[in-house]
Amino acid sequence: MNEQDLRKIVEEVVRALAAKGYLKSGGPAPSEPSPKRPAGPALTTVGSAGKTFCSPEWTPHRPAAAKAGEECAECQGNACGRCASFAGATATTLKALGADRIAVCQPTAHASSVARMVDHTLLKPNATQDEVAKLCEEARKFCFASVCVNPSYVAYSAQLLRGSGVKVCTVIGFPLGSTTSTVKGVEARDAIANGADEIDMVINVGALKSGNDAVVYEDIKAVREATRGRVLKVILETALLSDEEKVRACVMSKKAGADFVKTSTGFGGGGATVEDIQLMRHVVGPDMGVKASGGVRSREDLERMVAAGASRVGTSSSVSIVLGKGGGTGY
Repeated sequence: MNEQDLRKIVEEVVRALAAKGYLKSGGPAPSEPSPKRPAGPALTTVGSAGKTFCSPEWTPHRPAAAKAGEECAECQGNACGRCASFAGATATTLKALGADRIAVCQPTAHASSVARMVDHTLLKPNATQDEVAKLCEEARKFCFASVCVNPSYVAYSAQLLRGSGVKVCTVIGFPLGSTTSTVKGVEARDAIANGADEIDMVINVGALKSGNDAVVYEDIKAVREATRGRVLKVILETALLSDEEKVRACVMSKKAGADFVKTSTGFGGGGATVEDIQLMRHVVGPDMGVKASGGVRSREDLERMVAAGASRVGTSSSVSIVLGKGGGTGY
């Protein structure tokens, strides 16, 4: 297709949208100033899947989301997509807003209600493609929040879970957290290009323990900038930290704009504890997620973590937990 043909197609689409009232003439309304393009050429990143990402600095203006129980200034509670009423919107309402496809996870097997809090995890280095396929099949069956896999299996998992409502989570800088911020940013962009919905990054533990908080903060911030529009969880590796270091790591994660703080990789010699979850929840407050991972192998373990303040749990014993069976093994 040459440039002239492409231009014609774009013009036809614009005319069709204008005819249906989706486009306003005369430019943006005064209350919504046009976004300013950064000086110089637009910055893009190309992932291994061939997808191109625009610089995070070049994003359209969006009105601030209304808080729970409030109506946004634009729709007065008519589910515009930014206010609290959107959460309960029906399929008909979502389609009216412009959604072409709706992914809803409907379990095919009976399980406890905690399934939607669980990241169904397989991070062992010798995980095979068949094991990942089984992981995804189980995630569909029980409607787990996500599957958490190593980066090389992101594209495969995304393909298997397309349309299921189950998200694909992967790990960055895993398990040591000792790669540079640049490498972590590239790794995160590559994972998103391949289909990742959520990113769990490991902080620079050595820098934190050395007192180099600026390095730790810039490290988290670099991944945050690479993952705009995706959920970012920051793994602290709590078993290696003092309480004072855990507090500093939580404060920096919140300041950098992360969505969750997470206890452990499962490879650092320890896992989640009730005390660590309570401390992390106290530091980050109610508006940020806390993920318990490492050593959560039974329904009782999960319930203790949730009671302490966890809003997500990562485990490879997911099926045993949601079925209420005895403790599992592994992550």
